Formats: sequence, structure tokens, C-alpha cells
Amino acid sequence: MSIPANDTLLQSDDKRAWRSWALYDWANSAFATTVMAGFFPLFFKAYWANPNNPSESTYILGLSNSIGSIVVAALAPFLGAIADKAGAKKKFLALFAFLGIVMTGGLWMVQQGQWLMAVLVYALAAIGFSSSNLFYDSLLPVIARREKVDYVSALGFAWGYIGGGLLFLINVIMYLQPELFGIPDGSTAIRISFVTVAIWWAVFSIPVFLFVKEPTKHDSVGALEAISSGWKQLAKTISDIKHMKVVGMFLLAYWFYIDGVDTIVRMAVSYGTDLGFDSSALITALLLVQFVAFPAALLYYRFSNVVGVKPAIMYAIGGYAVITFLAYFMNATWHFYTLAVMIALFQGGIQALSRSLYTRIIPTERSAEFFGFYNMFGKFAAVMGPFLMGYVTLMYDNPRFGILSILVLFMLGAFFLAKVDVAKGEQLARDYLTN
Repeated sequence: MSIPANDTLLQSDDKRAWRSWALYDWANSAFATTVMAGFFPLFFKAYWANPNNPSESTYILGLSNSIGSIVVAALAPFLGAIADKAGAKKKFLALFAFLGIVMTGGLWMVQQGQWLMAVLVYALAAIGFSSSNLFYDSLLPVIARREKVDYVSALGFAWGYIGGGLLFLINVIMYLQPELFGIPDGSTAIRISFVTVAIWWAVFSIPVFLFVKEPTKHDSVGALEAISSGWKQLAKTISDIKHMKVVGMFLLAYWFYIDGVDTIVRMAVSYGTDLGFDSSALITALLLVQFVAFPAALLYYRFSNVVGVKPAIMYAIGGYAVITFLAYFMNATWHFYTLAVMIALFQGGIQALSRSLYTRIIPTERSAEFFGFYNMFGKFAAVMGPFLMGYVTLMYDNPRFGILSILVLFMLGAFFLAKVDVAKGEQLARDYLTN
């Protein structure tokens, strides 16, 4: 396929655009830390669900994560195709960010015992969070040249960890010392923290809309025509992925290993609660992850410059497999802290390098569409992992078997990633642009 002459592809070295783009990760990572990984699992088990049946609440929590992921995964490629056709990546980013922000703030209104309402509001917030990331990711090849995507991708995750970590630290202090803020109790502090996440997300999203410029698409179409064309384009992309076997093989590998990563992020607090660890210890471990992962993401980028992007991802998968195995034997608080630091060493690296490697092997002018599939595989993976862990925990009434079941996902991810020929994928992407 040839590139239309009137499509302006804005691959640049504009550092303001890099920083503005990375700042969106700073903005919405507050949801990933305070809500998704931190307070929602704790609050759900203790306040909204039945606190006397932790196995059941783990199952419900895993199911709610899976439902949100199914919706995102089903819509992602189609929405990506529409965004490419209409030249509307930033518009879709704004739409889903708005959904996530409003629903996150709406958790304040869910009363004690209303577990079903909590699941529904949280699922909608998660849909907004995950879907906005699709269009955020698709802007990466627009703002950074191929030789810079590893650094810019790592910068986004690094800023995300420190930004999310800073607000989470404030929220933790609010929870542990509510009287310092004039808050009556810890439960109210957690509910207020959901509102602070919404405000943080909204305010720090502004630069990406002001300073990141989407490619000018002079042959863009209207909404109805974009929807019609999106279906046709989606079918063509599926066909292209079949022919671009490197992309398909990478997506299959990514499906498995990122499932393990996301499951640990989403379910770690729930697992620690089931093992009887104090909530303050769990929150401290999450803070450790954020502040260790900030420099680790940038250092892992430098490590990838030495060993290569694909080998660096393989090392990270191996690290996660070891962590998962050790988690089975965890029985002391210091074990949880140690594993949290180990996770932080690999988490930003595997996420950032996966995104930048994928950017290298896809056609730039169809980035939203291809990232739709990237998001789809990631979210379908997030259906499997939490459900698998929750189901195994419920079946054996033992959370240790639940965490151990995640090990197979890393093994399968490493197996398929070993078959990915990155150099061939980059050449196919270049050939696609010139044909």
C-alpha cells in the first residue's frame, strides 16, 4: 500500500511533544495505582463485598476485571480502524479519558454493601482507562522516530510510575492519618481518594491535547463513513496480520506474557489480603513498586541498548516467572516487600519495550488500527489471567495455587516470543510503507 501524499506523518524530535505525551501516562497512572492496584481491591473486599468470604470476593474481583477487559478487547481494533480513517486519535483519546475520569470520581457515590454497583462503575472506569491507552499508544510512532521509540516509550512508563506513585502516596497518608486532612475516617479517605484520582487524571491530561499534534489527514471522512470504512479496514488488517507473520507471532507471545504481568498488577493486593497480610503492608509494597519502577524503567531501556530489545523482554519474562514461583511460598511481610521490589525492576521495562518493539514492526500510518489489535490481545489476556487465578483460588480454596497458575502464562509467552524475527518484522513494515 502506498502512503497517500496528503497524509502528513509527524515523526519528529520535538521534545515538548515527548514530554506532553509522557505526561498523560503521569495523569492516568493514578488510576492504575490508587484505584486498580491499591484501594479498589482493598475497599471492595472490606466495604463493598462480604469481608467474611475472601475467596468469593477474589472471584468477583477477577470476574469484574475480566468483564471490562472483554469489552475493551472486542471494541479496540474496530475503534482503531475508525480513528485512522477519520484522523481522530486525539478525539477518541479525549472521549475515553472522559469516561474513565467521570466513572472514577463516581466511585465516591457507591455506598457500603453495594458490590454490584461498585463492579459496574469500576468496570466502566477501567474501560475508559484501557481504551484511552489504545489511542495514547497509537500516537507514539507519530511523535518519535523509530530510533527514539524505545526511549520515549520508557519515558512514558517512568513518568507514569512516579506520577501515579506521588498521588498514591498522598492518598495513603490520607487513609492512614485522615485527621491530618480533616477527614473523619479511613473509609471516607479512600472514597475521597477516588475523586482525587479523577481530578489528577483530568488536569495532567491537558498537555497531550495542546502540544501533541495528530497527523493532518486531508482525506479523512465523517463519522458514519468512518464506521462503514472501519469494518472494511478491520477485515483488511486481519488479512495483513496473517501475511505479516512477525506481527501475528509477537501478538500471540504478548497475549500470554502480558497477561501474567497484568494479573499480578491487578490481583497482588487481593492475594496478599487472602494470605492475611495487613493492609498497610500491602499499600507500602505498592508504593515501593512505584518509586523503584521509576528509575528501573529508564535503566532497563539502557539495558536493552546493550542486549537488544527482544532479549531484554525475554529476561523480564524470566524474572516474572521466578517471582511468581517465589510468591507461592510467601509467608512473611518482608517476602512481600522483596517481591514488590523484584517486580518493580522488570515491570516498566517489559511494558515499555513491548510497546516500542511493536511500534517498530507495524505500518506507521495505521498505528491506531494496529494498536487496536495490540490492545485487544492485551485485554483478552487480562480476561484470562484474573479469571484463572480467581477460579483456581475458589476451586481449591487456596490462593497459593491461584498465583502459581499464572506461571504457565509466562512460559507460553517466552516460547512464542522466541519465534519472533524482529529484523524481518521491521523490514516488512518498511516494505509496507513503500509498496
